[in-house]
Amino acid sequence: MTATLKMTHKAIGVEVRRGTYDIVVDGQKAGSLEMNDTVEIPVEPGRHTLQICSGRNSSRTQTFEAAESQTIAFRSSSRPSSSPAWRSSSAVKLIIGLSDDIVISTL
Repeated sequence: MTATLKMTHKAIGVEVRRGTYDIVVDGQKAGSLEMNDTVEIPVEPGRHTLQICSGRNSSRTQTFEAAESQTIAFRSSSRPSSSPAWRSSSAVKLIIGLSDDIVISTL
């Protein structure tokens, strides 16, 4: 039996970067995520890494543990880089975090 990784993109204010984000699990592309969309990806039980990428930009790697039949939910968004240079380039910082509005639960 597998676990489920539930990934949601939630726009916060004005999104600098629009388009498709790659979902990378354990170093391999596992799916894609559109703005304000949610996808579910089956994963094997155990420890995994998660990252989202968009072109040359990527989030920090998050590590999570998934148990059999469990749903692990993350939310992602993008925001301008904290660097002053973001105004002249379209540099963005991609962020992901454990979702606070979706409870990690066993089904």
